[in-house]
Amino acid sequence: MNFIRTAMLLAAMTALFMGVGFLIGGTGGMMIAFLIALAMNFFSYWNADKMVLRMHHAQEVDARSAPEYYRLVERLARNANLPMPKVYIVNNDQPNAFATGRNPEHAAVAATTGLLRTLSAEEVAGVMAHELAHVKNRDTLTMTITATIAGAISMLGNFAFFFGNNRNNPFGIVGVLVAMIVAPMAAMLVQMAISRTREYAADRMGAEICGQPLALASALNKIAGGVSHIRNVDAEHAPATAHMFIINPLSGEKMDNLFSTHPATQNRIAALQKIDRDMGGRGRGDTQATASYGYDEPSALRPWGDASDNAGPWGRAGDDDDTGPRGPWG
Repeated sequence: MNFIRTAMLLAAMTALFMGVGFLIGGTGGMMIAFLIALAMNFFSYWNADKMVLRMHHAQEVDARSAPEYYRLVERLARNANLPMPKVYIVNNDQPNAFATGRNPEHAAVAATTGLLRTLSAEEVAGVMAHELAHVKNRDTLTMTITATIAGAISMLGNFAFFFGNNRNNPFGIVGVLVAMIVAPMAAMLVQMAISRTREYAADRMGAEICGQPLALASALNKIAGGVSHIRNVDAEHAPATAHMFIINPLSGEKMDNLFSTHPATQNRIAALQKIDRDMGGRGRGDTQATASYGYDEPSALRPWGDASDNAGPWGRAGDDDDTGPRGPWG
């Protein structure tokens, strides 16, 4: 079913891209757009995840450079019966996270430094479980390719003005204006259609993976608050990737309206509270949290280390034998 949905989405995005090409250059423009769309679909399948990670300057980490964060993702992936994804950190003060990759075997999850710094261990686990749910549901391919093609459609709409005098354009300036205005909005609506429903599904599965729906609910509340007053410059430069984040990084949406890339945060929190009631209120204390995350001792609930050990937010300081300083990336 996910394969069919992905194929239908790619067909719709390709048709939209061709429609913009027709409005700008007539039949010739449509055929050129079709060839470009085919090339983009092929390229995006293999490389879109790398492009998104580069757009947000994500740095890969491992068990040595970010031990607690890496092991947390490792344990959650094991809970979800998933292969271990690549783990990234984005040096950004805005608390947020996203997942990408064409399938569970080639997946990556990323969290910002702002998220790791401001959220508790349980909340970080809830967020990363949500991202792993996207991986398990195979949403990441669809979301990543959509981000790439939507960005191209928006760019094509922006450049439409320069092709307005093309004699092959059957609609003249009207077609150009339609391409400039409607194409980016259509691409945005497609993004919204795929992300809003999938966020609720990922919240539910993420709650099951981490075992603490209320921890994820609390994380969503904190992230939404951070997004509302901390600007994400990289996301502003690549708005087509906004739907990939757990909370829209471009603005703090308060209503479930047509032009929101994500469901309203309060609606998601209410849904998670209901899930918690359905689960019998499990996972409310540190004991349950320790069991859910696979930690061996309660002290590990301080995921980024102990201040007495000179640990930073990404893991324990020091080199291989912990005798010298080490930066956050190793």
